[in-house]
Amino acid sequence: MGDENDAANYVYDQLQVYLCPSWALSLGYMGVAAGACLSNWGSAWGTWKSGVSLLNTGIQHPGSVMKNVIPIVMAGVIGIYGLIVAVILAGNIPPPTVGTGENIYSAYTGMAHLCAGLCCGLSGLAAGGCIGIIGDYGVRSVGYRSSNISVIFSTDKSSGFDGGDDDGAASGDENKLFVGMLIMLIFSEALAL
Repeated sequence: MGDENDAANYVYDQLQVYLCPSWALSLGYMGVAAGACLSNWGSAWGTWKSGVSLLNTGIQHPGSVMKNVIPIVMAGVIGIYGLIVAVILAGNIPPPTVGTGENIYSAYTGMAHLCAGLCCGLSGLAAGGCIGIIGDYGVRSVGYRSSNISVIFSTDKSSGFDGGDDDGAASGDENKLFVGMLIMLIFSEALAL
């Protein structure tokens, strides 16, 4: 009876080592790092692209700065998504058991956490780039439109966006541009969710 229990314990120990290898923890922590780092990289990329155009537009049209800060805020939120996912994943990685040092974290769970971190991080990177590009062109377009200047630097206002209308009718078109930019930004932000 004792030999059968020893054999069963040996098989159980070998199975646990096979299913829960010591390197499985590194897979989980790579998922944590990928989720946080790649999402923050996308956040920084989107902030950079939108921020450059906001500064450029703010120098030429200071009144449009507060209205056009939305892409920068939305790009910053992407980094927070990655941080939340990283904290959740790190909280689900158990330490080895005290005393015996046995790993109870399986390779399957480690691979699942790695894939979850990569999914979050890469989608955050893509969403950050998308928000940055939309913010870059959107902020410049809304800024140019709100000040009724020509994109082509000439003294003839008929060659610009407003087609020579000096009665302020361009504000409706500016709002259409702004709403269109917001819709594109919202759907870009949804990529990171």
